[in-house]
Amino acid sequence: MIKEYFNERAAVWDEQVSEKDTTKLEQMSRRLDIKPGSTVLDVGTGTGVFLPFLLSNVGNSGQIVAIDFAEEMLKIARAKYFNGNVNYLCADVCDIPGDNETFDSVVCYSSFPHFQDKPGALTEIFRVTRSGGRLFICHTSSRDDINKIHRQIPVVQHDIIPDADEMHRLLTTAGFIDIKIEDNEESYLSSARKPPRGVA
Repeated sequence: MIKEYFNERAAVWDEQVSEKDTTKLEQMSRRLDIKPGSTVLDVGTGTGVFLPFLLSNVGNSGQIVAIDFAEEMLKIARAKYFNGNVNYLCADVCDIPGDNETFDSVVCYSSFPHFQDKPGALTEIFRVTRSGGRLFICHTSSRDDINKIHRQIPVVQHDIIPDADEMHRLLTTAGFIDIKIEDNEESYLSSARKPPRGVA
């Protein structure tokens, strides 16, 4: 059901739904502090709205793997022919193709609420994140605004950003440390780190 929802709306997503304010997208990408040369997993890349900003972070020496479970959304992202090293994969966040400890950073921009199995998704993200690597769950709107919008749409009415306590619990249970949750009228950013080797 949820996959069909996104596939059916892919053609009009950029026009009707996605963030239009590039300043907000640029500001958010800077807050992630992703270093040039990094290998980044963009989970739920959708139509690729955030990809140009992530590409500007990683530079020519970096690499982005963009995954989404909705084929039609990925088709639109691919057709934009972004200038940079991007590989596209149609995959579910609970079954990410690839080896353990592959990515320096994992980004979930405007996608985390739609993970139907959040604990399972975070466990899988933890697996593919390198020791000491970072996870960023971000939106260019507040938690309240995102949840309010989703509750008005029957198909995604239960797809919400958990409150700070629940988010902290989910991330801790998955194994992440250094959890920081920032939520204001303009944006939402939850960040966490996979412990370096030898740190429990």
